[in-house]
Amino acid sequence: MRLPFFALLTSERQPQVSKSQLRWYLFARALIAGLFLIGAVLFQLRSGRNAVSPVLSFLYLLGGLSCLQVMVSAALLRHLRFLRCFVQVQIIWDLLLASALVYVTGGIESIFSFLYIFVIISSSLFLGRRDILFVASASSILYGSLLDLQYYGYLPYFGGGLVPIIDGTAFFYAVFVNVLAFFCTAFLSAILVSRLRRSEEALEKREFDLEELESLNRTILANVTSGLMIINPQGKIRSFNQAASKITGLSLADVYNRDIRQLFPDFEVFNESGFVLVSRCEGAFTDAEEKTLTLGYASSLVKDPQEQTLGLLVTFQDLTDFKLMEDQLKRADRLAAVGRLASGMAHEIRNPLASISGSAQLLIEGKNLIESEQRLMQIIVKEADRLNVLLTDFLVYARPRPSERENVDIPVLLDELAEMLTGDNRFGNLNISRQYPSRFIQHVDRQQFRQALWNLAINAAEVMLDGGTLTLGCEAETSAIYVEDTGPGIPEKVRGRIFEPFFTTKDKGSGLGLATVYAIVEGHGGTIRVTDGVQGGTRFTICLNPKKADITTETQTKQVKG
Repeated sequence: MRLPFFALLTSERQPQVSKSQLRWYLFARALIAGLFLIGAVLFQLRSGRNAVSPVLSFLYLLGGLSCLQVMVSAALLRHLRFLRCFVQVQIIWDLLLASALVYVTGGIESIFSFLYIFVIISSSLFLGRRDILFVASASSILYGSLLDLQYYGYLPYFGGGLVPIIDGTAFFYAVFVNVLAFFCTAFLSAILVSRLRRSEEALEKREFDLEELESLNRTILANVTSGLMIINPQGKIRSFNQAASKITGLSLADVYNRDIRQLFPDFEVFNESGFVLVSRCEGAFTDAEEKTLTLGYASSLVKDPQEQTLGLLVTFQDLTDFKLMEDQLKRADRLAAVGRLASGMAHEIRNPLASISGSAQLLIEGKNLIESEQRLMQIIVKEADRLNVLLTDFLVYARPRPSERENVDIPVLLDELAEMLTGDNRFGNLNISRQYPSRFIQHVDRQQFRQALWNLAINAAEVMLDGGTLTLGCEAETSAIYVEDTGPGIPEKVRGRIFEPFFTTKDKGSGLGLATVYAIVEGHGGTIRVTDGVQGGTRFTICLNPKKADITTETQTKQVKG
């Protein structure tokens, strides 16, 4: 909002004065004094006078005093703290010096009355508006008094001689014009300097706001969890935030000024036609550890205030874990649907199966069958029993009994499992390694969890027919339990299906063992993941709730020959 003219003059805001400004002020005064001295010397040489006139002598004196005063002031300026008083003393000196110079050079006939204007302008650089008006008033009083004394003959003409006769009209005209010039200069200087200071303050505030905004932007870019990068119109990466480095494993130095199509070939954000705006897409990225990540990305234009396109902002997030979770949820939904369907079918199959098995047994007990017919009946009974066992396992998977959880020491449970395995002929040629802490308490169903670990052990034994090592272990830091084998491993392309019912890669087997393990672990609120083993083979890791774990980290490592 603009202030009225008189409000600009009366509203006081004292400017800040620095020693650096005062040094420049003293230097300018010394320069002006030096120019006057040089001018006086040149005037004397060109006039051809050998004797120095009183006026020139006094000019030399004023120039010398001015230079001396500048040196003294400069020396005192280093130790002064009240700069405002120092400025006021300098302005008073300048007013007296200008008055002396006007008097020496003829008073009303002097051409140096403009020096008062210089003093007024210089005061506006250091003083407030009221002080500027005081300086203009002082200039008017000094100049008017000088001419008034000269007009009435109270002030002798400098250098002797007759006092010039001053016409009254010329006297009042000179006073009026100069005083008007002094106050006009004061008014204009006050207004201009006020606006200059207001502009400087606004500029400083804007610079501060810009610095604050820049700092805020840097903070946001540094702490935002999404990866951000900016590419220029040539497709070169020009910016890369910390989140982007954390996701990709690449630093700004690694990607700066490199083509985005080389580093992110699946990001369809730049082609031969220029930028491509994308709202939501996914692409693969291989990091420095040769791990393939799934990244979700979007792009938007970066423009300047004139709506000119500066570049393209690409934001991306790591969706690898979300995709894995999504696959697990889909698999869980699929298995649940299969389980509900199979549970009903199992009951429907079991009843006629019992009838078939009973009828076959009655026929076997009869004496009218020949040997080949009895052998066929025995095959029917045997396969019916096998089918009944299969249906029982499938019902356990499809509709497991409610878990009865209790605090179970997992190392004790693993010790019991290891003892059971050593007594089983299927584990006779295997080394059983135990790697778990001495204490690791989890709130689980003992029977169900033993069944899950047993199924994992059986699965491992069936893939190590020529011998190997079966490892039972716990990771105390992550509250995880694992069963690892040294077999041929599971191909990556089938890992997503191994927990499906009836899916198996073996010649024998129902394909319900791992499906039952998955159902038990899911019922306990845990997760199971499949990774490559440390010594080859496959590791099945069951992750439970770490908040409920009571862990003693003293780990025991044993190897037992089965």
